[in-house]
Amino acid sequence: MIFASYNIQYGFGLDGRYDLERIARDIEGADVIALQEVTRGFVRNEYADMPAIIAALFPDHFWVYGPACDMHAEAPEGQIPLPRGTRFQFGNMVLSRWPILSTRTLLLPRSRTIDKLNLQRGATEAVVALPDRAIRVYSVHLDHRSIDERIAQLRYLSDRISAFVLEGASLTGACELGLPEPPLPVEYVVMGDFNMEPESPEYCTFAGTSDGFYGRTARFGTPIDAFAALGSYRPGSYSWVDSEDRGKRMHIDYCFVSCGLKDRLKSAVIDTNCQGSDHFPLRVEIGD
Repeated sequence: MIFASYNIQYGFGLDGRYDLERIARDIEGADVIALQEVTRGFVRNEYADMPAIIAALFPDHFWVYGPACDMHAEAPEGQIPLPRGTRFQFGNMVLSRWPILSTRTLLLPRSRTIDKLNLQRGATEAVVALPDRAIRVYSVHLDHRSIDERIAQLRYLSDRISAFVLEGASLTGACELGLPEPPLPVEYVVMGDFNMEPESPEYCTFAGTSDGFYGRTARFGTPIDAFAALGSYRPGSYSWVDSEDRGKRMHIDYCFVSCGLKDRLKSAVIDTNCQGSDHFPLRVEIGD
């Protein structure tokens, strides 16, 4: 199974061109997809309904959209008014070849800033019915300016991931409504734009601190970086590039898995040939 993650920057590529079909080609063939920076009602891409357009580009996939930020939208002065009820939404998507049985959008902690844009960030959780079992998938997008903010967001996310079974996800006691009880899988895959670099303080908050002698010990309940587990990091690895200064590069996109999936990891790659966004799509293969 191929899991892919892609921050698609509202649909704009490194050349400044809005092209969702190009983005779809960049992740063609993936079985489960996590997308970030997906919008509705955004002036920069002419108020496109990106979730609906992307869903149409993947007709064989089920999908969910989790808007963390949701606000009333109005056209700038002098332009044609928008339809009544238009919303500006900013969030994450999960697409899957197999049914998405339940979903939640987890609103990540944030603090008010004075002079810098600070959107509400989220993690979209989806329980996916794979052919032989269910699995959890998270599409994540963290704050881009503050280490402290990211640490708080990762602590909250880690708590929610660990408490998933106890909290009962989206629905428990479903028999009251005549519905089947949805599964509560232990195994998970967490993908997205974390806006942190490997071994940074926030990375270690989520994945655990590496001991100087023994390295990083895999522990139950601590997410495992698929790229690190497979030895797929290379000198100069990156997943984002500054569109105005291509020399500015960082590795800030990740795929983490639960410890039960560690030995089933097959490969992890980032395709830096893609031009559909200022980020590059990552693909991780997980075997049966």
